[in-house]
Amino acid sequence: MPPTLPWLQPDWPAPESVVAGCTTRRGGVSQAPWDHLNLGDHVNDVETSVHENRRLLQHQVHQLGAGRLIYVRQIHGVEVLELDSTDLPQQAVQGVKQLADQTAQSVQPADGTITQDRGVALIMMVADCLPILLTDRDGRTVAALHAGWRGLAGAGHAGGETVVSQAMAAFALKGIDPADLMAWLGPCIGPDAFEVGEDVWQAFTEPKFEPKSKTETETFDESALIQQAASCFVPAPAEKRPNGEIRSKWRADLAGLARLALSQAGVKAVYGNDSSPAWCTVTQADLFFSHRRDAARLGASGRFGAFIGLRR
Repeated sequence: MPPTLPWLQPDWPAPESVVAGCTTRRGGVSQAPWDHLNLGDHVNDVETSVHENRRLLQHQVHQLGAGRLIYVRQIHGVEVLELDSTDLPQQAVQGVKQLADQTAQSVQPADGTITQDRGVALIMMVADCLPILLTDRDGRTVAALHAGWRGLAGAGHAGGETVVSQAMAAFALKGIDPADLMAWLGPCIGPDAFEVGEDVWQAFTEPKFEPKSKTETETFDESALIQQAASCFVPAPAEKRPNGEIRSKWRADLAGLARLALSQAGVKAVYGNDSSPAWCTVTQADLFFSHRRDAARLGASGRFGAFIGLRR
């Protein structure tokens, strides 16, 4: 029988129908610098090692009663896809052995997935960005999000849509109000380690809303939202470029920005990452992969994953 993989069990009042967890770098078969439970198939790890790691995880998810994990092509965007059993390879739904041994990969780009299908489970891979798991209180719909600063700011996306706002729209299509949702935030780069430039600061603190009437101006106080976002940044020592240019630097609280985005969207029940050091992927090197910590020094970093599904 495959060994038991250690993972983080979300501490939240999710319904019994929901299976959720977040892997660490422990367990698995990958060698350094991807040691050991690397789930990323795009980081130059040995293909057979990644496949075995995914197989081990799939086996345990299946043992807990959830369906097939579906991995998507994450691009630091805001797209949220609805997935169901039609997104699985045909050979993977023919029996228990195939269910445990095969892995499913969607070729579609997405940084969020949602499902009501008990035959599939959702997973988002991270190595400094923030995984967000969501379920409604009835345990009939679940979602998984990959939230970097671009996805939370809506940077470069028409209408300023964010991965959180797109997820809320997907739940709304199911008739689910944000007040009926709960969220769990997984590990990510912590506020003492996430040094960013002026562009990231501006993405969250520059006005985006252009009122078309006096009524809109009076009913929408964007300045309060900007002030809340600004509270998630603290100044860092400025960077002096070789040409003498001085660039402002900030330290950003990614989990704090996510909590703010969820609160603004109407999700009040938020659990998990509270921005304390224990959740930081950079400093907790024995538990988590970190692209920022490892890529420059080792040339590569693995990926861990947060998953959620419905018991069959």
